[in-house]
Amino acid sequence: MVDYKGVIFDFNGTLFFDNDKHILAWNEVSRMIRGRDITEQELHEKFNGTPNEQIIRYMTNGKAAPGEINRYSLLKEELYRKYCKEDKNTFHLVDGAVNYFHWLQRRQIPFTIASASIRENMDFFRESFDLDRYIEPSKLVYDNGSYENKVQMFQDAAVKLGVDMKDILIIEDSLSGIVNAYAAGCDKILVICEKCREKEYSMYPGVIGTMQTFEHIYDFF
Repeated sequence: MVDYKGVIFDFNGTLFFDNDKHILAWNEVSRMIRGRDITEQELHEKFNGTPNEQIIRYMTNGKAAPGEINRYSLLKEELYRKYCKEDKNTFHLVDGAVNYFHWLQRRQIPFTIASASIRENMDFFRESFDLDRYIEPSKLVYDNGSYENKVQMFQDAAVKLGVDMKDILIIEDSLSGIVNAYAAGCDKILVICEKCREKEYSMYPGVIGTMQTFEHIYDFF
């Protein structure tokens, strides 16, 4: 049984399955910058869970000026939001997520989101999924330009919750997210992933289990 006093959710790929929308948007930007699509290896090792600034610096070999980084970042997210709204069948939180929110609220366990999404996207998610019903906006952590990496985001989220990292459960979906969660001091990491990746992700330090949706999350507690 896992005991915890607070929960930090990643968002994209964890609470909302949208990886295909990010790929579509990043491919468009990558074709503008490099004349080619991103690779599967790049997606898992360089893109997932990584702030836009770092991704654009990677694609430009560190040569992009601040204005150029901002322009490509805003364009990518504009494209991403367009693809999300167009696919109405998938534009909802992952199955079981809202029920888990209510479960946490009944037990007075604080929770928040730490996401590499930029402010415009976080506002988009808040409005689209009515997130303010569950999480105080001031406790949300997102890519506001002040974080060097996801490690800092997780640590800031724990501070906002008022819970020591050793008592935090982090729910992630990507390899980089798992590594950063553990580096932030968390040893209770649940991973949302495809069945075919369960064995791989389960081998990483701090991972206590894997699942495909939130419907069976209670099996871990």
